[in-house]
Amino acid sequence: MSGLEGRTALVTGAGNGLGRAIAVALAEQDAWVIAVGRDRAKLEETAALTGAMVATCDVTDAGSVAALARDLDGEDVSILVNNAGVPGPVSPLTEIEPQEWDDVFAVNVRGVYLMCRAFLPGMIEAGRGDVINLASVSGKRPLAGRTPYCASKMAVIGLTTTLAAEVGPYGVSVNSLSPGPVRGPRMERNFRLEAERTGTGYAEAERAYVSRAALGRMVEEEEVGAAVVAMLAMPGLCAADIDLSAGMVAR
Repeated sequence: MSGLEGRTALVTGAGNGLGRAIAVALAEQDAWVIAVGRDRAKLEETAALTGAMVATCDVTDAGSVAALARDLDGEDVSILVNNAGVPGPVSPLTEIEPQEWDDVFAVNVRGVYLMCRAFLPGMIEAGRGDVINLASVSGKRPLAGRTPYCASKMAVIGLTTTLAAEVGPYGVSVNSLSPGPVRGPRMERNFRLEAERTGTGYAEAERAYVSRAALGRMVEEEEVGAAVVAMLAMPGLCAADIDLSAGMVAR
């Protein structure tokens, strides 16, 4: 029996990328996974890999999150992984439109708040539970042209530590995981936009970013899934922010 057998894990943004990798890693440890996102077709692809239950939800919408909680009322969700996120624009702050700023915070911060608000009461009542919020090393170091994203991820870290103090006495642990650059479509987009912004080539933009990491490489999606599993195997971990950056952040 693995440490996660018999536990139910809800993962947001589970239709692709990090969310899918996390869902796969949890399913491999015998957790019952609920894959949540906006695109049912993509969620079904995740379900085919994991046997997960699929549930559609817009984490930015309070009514949609409340409906999800009602639909899952019979599920004992003891693991909540708030992974849903958007990268936002790559532009100087003075060129970012207010709606672009709000759109980033709606998913990256409001979504975490709404999901925690909906599913923490059940964990508190049960006297146990784990919440893992996906932050980013970009919330802790300068990244020119990415102010909404960086600010939103720092907000997630602040939310995490404060919430941990609120719910820790009830037996619920809240932590955040801060990946560095993860190989995949999102980073490819960021490198392309950064190359356009600076007038350099794609390869140069990628090299400049990745060279900051001690290991000189990006993180793989599967490593993020493994990190979530590892965090859940550490019962004393609470109010922590874990860097997974291939050595991009050292403190």
